[in-house]
Amino acid sequence: MPAARPSPSEAASRGNAFYLSEEKTGADPYHFAGLYYLQEPSAMAVGAAVASFPKKRVLDLCAAPGGKTTHIAAQMGGEGILIANEINFSRAKILSQNVERMGIANCAVTSALPESLSALFPAFFDLVLVDAPCSGEGMFKKEPNAIPEWSEANVAMCAARQKDILDRAAEMTAGGGRLVYSTCTFAEEEDEWQIGSFLERHPEFTLVGQEKLYPHIVRGEGHFCAVLEKEELTSCPPPASGGGVGEGVRPRSAVKQFRVCKNNSAEQAFRRFAEDFFGEPPSGTLHTLGDGRMYLVPEGMPDLAGVSLLRLGVELGEWDGKLFKPAHALAMAFGARAKRKLSLSREESERYLRGEPLQTPLANGWCVVCVEEFPLGLGKCVNGTLKNHLPKGLRKIK
Repeated sequence: MPAARPSPSEAASRGNAFYLSEEKTGADPYHFAGLYYLQEPSAMAVGAAVASFPKKRVLDLCAAPGGKTTHIAAQMGGEGILIANEINFSRAKILSQNVERMGIANCAVTSALPESLSALFPAFFDLVLVDAPCSGEGMFKKEPNAIPEWSEANVAMCAARQKDILDRAAEMTAGGGRLVYSTCTFAEEEDEWQIGSFLERHPEFTLVGQEKLYPHIVRGEGHFCAVLEKEELTSCPPPASGGGVGEGVRPRSAVKQFRVCKNNSAEQAFRRFAEDFFGEPPSGTLHTLGDGRMYLVPEGMPDLAGVSLLRLGVELGEWDGKLFKPAHALAMAFGARAKRKLSLSREESERYLRGEPLQTPLANGWCVVCVEEFPLGLGKCVNGTLKNHLPKGLRKIK
C-alpha cells in the first residue's frame, strides 16, 4: 500500500479509532446513540486506505454487518451517495439497522446479486469496495473453532466466487475510479493470486498497492487489502436519478412495500411538522409510499427500480391521513438539530433504553431524547410524562 496509509495502530493514535479493553460496550448508551462502531482493528485498514479518495458515488458491494460502510460514510460527511449491498437478506437487515443507528442519511441499503447491480450501474461509481466472502484464515487466532471447518475445497470455492464478484465490480467502477478488494484470509488463491488474475482479465486497471496484515505483527487479526485504479474511459450514461424503487430481484413482501406515490397532503403534513420540530426541514426529495410511510432521499440517488431495497435515505415517519408520526430513523439522522430535545444523564438514558417512561419539564409534544446531547430516539411529552417511543426491538433487556 502507499506509504502514506496509516497502519491500524497509527489510525488509532490519530483519533480515528481506539482500542477497547472493556467487554459488552455494545450495551452502552453511547453505542445506542451511534457514537462508535465496534470493529476488528485490521478491518479498519480498508477505510484508512480509501480515506483520501473522492467519494461522490460509492458502492460497498458485500457490506454486512456494516463496519466498512459506516467507516466510509463518516469520511463522506453526508455528501454524495452511498449504496450498501448485502446479498443475504437477513444480514442485510443487520446492515440496515447499523446504518440507521449511525444516523447516515445519504445511504440506500440493498439486497441484490452483483450481476443485478452491474446491469443497472455500468461505469457509475468512483469507489467500489469488495470486502469479499472468504475462507477466514485470518480469524483463526480469534475464533479457533473455525479451524476444523477449513478445507482446500472451501478456499477454491471462495476464490471462484470472488472472481465473479470482482468482475461485476469492475463493470461498475467509473473511469478514473478506484476498486478496493479485501479479505480476512491468508490464502494466496484469494489474495495476491486473485488480484494477479484480475489484472490479466482487466488490463484497464492498475494496482495502486496491496498489503497483508498478520496478527503477530499488528494489534489485530489477519487481513488483506488491495487498491486498484481504472484508467480514464468514456463512461456509460449514468442511471436515472430520483431514487425510484421496484419489487426487487427476488419477490419479498418487504420490498413490494417500496412503491412510491405522490401524496401532497402527506408532504404538507410533514413540512408542517418539520417547521415546528426543526425550524427548517432537512434537504432532500420527499417520497411517500402507498402505506403512508415517508422517506427523505438524498439528491443524486440513482433510480433503484428492480433492486431489493431495505432502506432509501431516511425514513421520516408515517402519515395516517390526518397526522404525521415521526420515525426513529428521523431522530437518529437529524435529531441533533431538533428544537425540542430532552437531555438525559447516563442513568436516565439506561431507563429510557429499557422502555421506561420518564418525567419531563417539556411542554406536550414530540421530542428527541438524548444521552447528554446525542440522540437516542423519540419520546412524546404528555402532561409532564415522557412516553417512550423507542422501537421495542431496540430496547435493552431488563
